[in-house]
Amino acid sequence: MGGRAPAVTGAIRFVLIKRSFSLAGHRTSVALEHEFWTVLSAIAATRGQTLSALVAAQDAGRDPARSLASALRVLALRESART
Repeated sequence: MGGRAPAVTGAIRFVLIKRSFSLAGHRTSVALEHEFWTVLSAIAATRGQTLSALVAAQDAGRDPARSLASALRVLALRESART
């Protein structure tokens, strides 16, 4: 219809950003909102780690019942609550 974007009423659109990592010898992708990646990058910098190292550490230490994306979101929330 004339190139117009459809109207979004009462909805907020969140865009997931997918990043790929090599964890325990396997490639995997994690999709999180921009805000979570920003917090996780800050946590890694504070710890003197790369983002990849932070993600690998969380992957190695997480409960197998929890997805990696969930474990990373919880880490971001817990660290944000400390400040």
